[in-house]
Amino acid sequence: MEIIPVIDILNGKVVHAVRGKRQEYQSLQSSLCKSVEPIKVAEAFRKLGFCELYIADLDAIAGGSMNFQVFERIAKETGLKLMVDAGVADLEKAQKLLRSGVFKVIIGTETLIRESFVGEAVRFFGGDHVMVSLDFKGEEVLLKSRFDSYKTPLRLLREFKGMGISEVIVLDLARVGSGEGVNVDFLKKVLEDVSLHVYVGGGVRDIKDLVELKKLGVAGVLLATSLHSGRISAEQLKRAKLLS
Repeated sequence: MEIIPVIDILNGKVVHAVRGKRQEYQSLQSSLCKSVEPIKVAEAFRKLGFCELYIADLDAIAGGSMNFQVFERIAKETGLKLMVDAGVADLEKAQKLLRSGVFKVIIGTETLIRESFVGEAVRFFGGDHVMVSLDFKGEEVLLKSRFDSYKTPLRLLREFKGMGISEVIVLDLARVGSGEGVNVDFLKKVLEDVSLHVYVGGGVRDIKDLVELKKLGVAGVLLATSLHSGRISAEQLKRAKLLS
């Protein structure tokens, strides 16, 4: 199981994401890094031994400009493999992301305008470079468009799989930064119903949660708050064989 640290960028700085209430996000306060500059936080993660980094470009997700130069610098100076959610909903922007050093373009349901775009992106860039994020609160999927009709989370994931998606992030925005634990019941439904590599974001409290998620068959976990607060350390991850 992969452990992937997360950086949330708002107004060009790293912020502490809590429950998806972006208007209330404050500047990051971390035991790992005193800076709120994305490159400095990324370097701190690299020094701990992480190889990948998930970036949520909240500026772009809100409809603003993408932080292309930030992605390019992080990729070049740290060597981290970047997976980025920047509210991409068309091929041109996805291509620009990949050219800026991003390895995987994350297509979030929160900003997805056309369901068919997922299949287009897979055909154009290949399945290795495209990943879907099932953005939800509780068990309600966040959708920018209702598509042709309402889709349950599981039906939507099955359709994405049919389009060539092999990896999905199950991102519970209501639990991000909360330390309340993962919605395991919903996660089990996903794992049992859809044959996909499932990554989890939102709510992880401690190393015990990670061990349990690994037992469930989760492919990876996105972490931010628990790393910055010190509740989960690099040493604990190494002892649990979750970080080399």
